[in-house]
Amino acid sequence: MFKVLLIEDSLLLQELLGGILGEIDAIDFRGSVDGEAKALQYLMQFPVELVVIDIELRQGSGIGVLAALQAEPERYGSPIKVVLTNYAHASMHHRCIRLGCDAFYDKSLNADELVEYIELAAAAAHEY
Repeated sequence: MFKVLLIEDSLLLQELLGGILGEIDAIDFRGSVDGEAKALQYLMQFPVELVVIDIELRQGSGIGVLAALQAEPERYGSPIKVVLTNYAHASMHHRCIRLGCDAFYDKSLNADELVEYIELAAAAAHEY
């Protein structure tokens, strides 16, 4: 099963995306965390194949999560890193790419594309 963790502070998006991802057969949705420290603690204990990361979190930031994942893959694993944010301007996109982001989506415009990306990543992982 393709394990996915959502790092998001919005309860509405946690429920919405969690519900969608939880219904996809190939995906093992591992739940949501709402802060940087909680996310990194979770990833140290329970490696996943993909993380969906919001930039603005209850504590810390998605940028901090990306930086930690890039700096210490031996500690946190090397999941596929997907950013889903309201701050989808070019400078933020470039910053996330520099920190190892694999895909970048605007919350208000690209949620469907995000789900499709995750489904394709799960299918590709299943082939190996």
